[in-house]
Amino acid sequence: DVVLLDMSMPGKSGLEVLKQIKQEYPKLPVLILSMHPEDQYAVRVHKAGAAGYLTKRCVTNELVQAVYKVAAGGKYISETVAERLALSIDPTATAIPHETLSDREYQVFQMLASGKQVSAIARELSLSSKTISTHRSKILTKMQMKSNSELMFYAINYGLISQEKNLS
Repeated sequence: DVVLLDMSMPGKSGLEVLKQIKQEYPKLPVLILSMHPEDQYAVRVHKAGAAGYLTKRCVTNELVQAVYKVAAGGKYISETVAERLALSIDPTATAIPHETLSDREYQVFQMLASGKQVSAIARELSLSSKTISTHRSKILTKMQMKSNSELMFYAINYGLISQEKNLS
């Protein structure tokens, strides 16, 4: 058996669902299929226990190959992801600021960068506004930024959110 999991689902994020699956069924291989580019989530999902990560732009052969590989107990890692993983464990490499964020901080970062207000994020994540404000403060510190507009600019430049999202 192999679980094919989408990163973008209503309600819970694919990362949260992945963590739940791995908690309940640690040996079940999970292959992530996402509309998001590899540099956005691939390293995070591998660290959370995914057996592979593919974008929805992949060719059918690649998807089939990945399913067979993870079903046989292997890991599917593209060249791009392999390089990112290598950089993430290289002590001499300079960390990319958004990759230093925890999973929750990254989720809040994306929402802030998409133009959402602290109170709206708090409601959506069922957390207090104070908790979201604390996350925001930690995010700004870790990323050495001062405002949500800097977060938005950074996220657009790194392809972490699309400009169209910010216009709606």
